[in-house]
Amino acid sequence: MNDASRKRVHEALHHRQPDRIPVDFGATAVTGIHCSIVAGLRDHFGLEKRPVKVHEPYQMLGLIEDDLMDAMGVDVAGISPRNTIFGFPNENWKEFQTPWGQVVLVSGHFNTTKATNGDLLIYPAGDMSAPPSGRMPSASYFFDTIIRQDPIDEDKLNPDDNLEEFGVWADDAKAYFKKEIDILAAKGRGVILNAGGTALGDIALVPAPFLRHPKGIRDITEWYMSTAARQDYVQAIFEKQVVIALKNLQSLKDIAGDRIDALFLCGTDFGTQSSTFCAVDTFETLWAPYYKKMTSWIHKNTQWKVFKHSCGAVRAMIPAFINAELDILNPVQCSAVGMDPVILKREFGQKLTFWGGGVDTQHVLPFGAPEEVRNQVLERCRIFGKGGGFIFNAVHNVQARTPVKNVVAMLDALRQV
Repeated sequence: MNDASRKRVHEALHHRQPDRIPVDFGATAVTGIHCSIVAGLRDHFGLEKRPVKVHEPYQMLGLIEDDLMDAMGVDVAGISPRNTIFGFPNENWKEFQTPWGQVVLVSGHFNTTKATNGDLLIYPAGDMSAPPSGRMPSASYFFDTIIRQDPIDEDKLNPDDNLEEFGVWADDAKAYFKKEIDILAAKGRGVILNAGGTALGDIALVPAPFLRHPKGIRDITEWYMSTAARQDYVQAIFEKQVVIALKNLQSLKDIAGDRIDALFLCGTDFGTQSSTFCAVDTFETLWAPYYKKMTSWIHKNTQWKVFKHSCGAVRAMIPAFINAELDILNPVQCSAVGMDPVILKREFGQKLTFWGGGVDTQHVLPFGAPEEVRNQVLERCRIFGKGGGFIFNAVHNVQARTPVKNVVAMLDALRQV
């Protein structure tokens, strides 16, 4: 395969006009497609009929294999940590019938039971002797985290308890990343890599669904309260976490060199539908110094661009994101308050790459007509695509029950850009 896709991604990330807008579907856990829709797309394109691999079991995202990537015109490939969010690797694939009746392939460590109400329960590291850490309601299409919070004794809080999932890579972790980079670098697509361990307070990770018996502050409500009432505790976690992360980033540089284009740094959300979770000043005090320790090292020592995921109305946060040397914003939730694409591109398009925002996944893609989807895609590409600085993706993952004809309309519109 030639390297046209990687060149296209490289040009866009460096704010130069590529030959066409580069496309990502499936490279990260926030730019993926639900396994049911992946199956529908495989059928639409007449590809070999085989069960879809669920490579991200928390959100039940389907692996977009090379044949489907080619059919969809995807330019970006991704590398995730060896273990999924439930703490087990994707290996020894086995068949599994989902509650909605689809037969998929899941990891051999994907172990579930049914609750008395019919909900599906999944276990950390596949260990069924531990309490379950995820729950899929019987009418749902993905898992919710089960909060497992020990009683909190304010006098005995220890930041190390919230650090037990972080550690310097052993040789097997280094070997895993080397193997994955070797494979993807030879395929000619742009590469984004999530090394793990660099997320600061990502609320999807705080409950630690990958740990058998998590310690520390693991209740989501308690964690949000801690960012206001226990800032010393949170800063102590971030400080030690970043020390570990920098050691692993050095190992990654030694392994990858310039064979990756972007690094997924963190998925911490700072926006709601209508506002931010915290004041900008709080972000600059509590999070930004620790982000910057990592981003400054990355920019000094590598050519990688830094990917920051945050949903919601984060317009007020964007200058602080830029000051923290974050290069990429995803998912660009244009339906949130203040997230007008014209204004975002005009005010920040020279310094920030928008990775996402190509079509609304709350209203237009799942509920609109194909023509409405087509028109929005063309309009977003016209706005965001000018002068580079745009990787096309939807606003977060394409969800279950989205009409496949609408996803096809999106892809057809991209071919017209």
